[in-house]
Amino acid sequence: MSLRNPEVFAPRALSVLRIVSAFLLIQHGTAKLFGFPHVAYFDNLQLVSLLGLAGILELVGGALLLIGWFTRPTAFVLSGLAAFAYFIGHATKGFVLAPSLNQGEAAVLFAFVFLYIAAAGAGPWSVDARRSKPLLGTQLA
Repeated sequence: MSLRNPEVFAPRALSVLRIVSAFLLIQHGTAKLFGFPHVAYFDNLQLVSLLGLAGILELVGGALLLIGWFTRPTAFVLSGLAAFAYFIGHATKGFVLAPSLNQGEAAVLFAFVFLYIAAAGAGPWSVDARRSKPLLGTQLA
């Protein structure tokens, strides 16, 4: 691996982007479902509600993304979840030109990062990448 060949780093950077984004998303799910980290808005959250369902998707989808398993479909669903969160929870406070004013920046970033991951894949540090390689000493017929 040479520093003069940045293309070598791109797949690894994709894995790092996926892992860090998933870790951040999991924190949204744990805040909703388990109260950690504590967000007062989520106190007494009903599991069978839009926020409850979002918390389940964030936790389970975030875990799948973190390890890179079923990455493309999971990232696509999570991209839609983040876009939905923006339009339902943030855009009503001031639409397109004001994500910094309506606290919707994270939702917009998650939507586009997950959409990119859905298109680009998991990267080399993932269960998906490991599953696509044949085991040592075996050959496909």
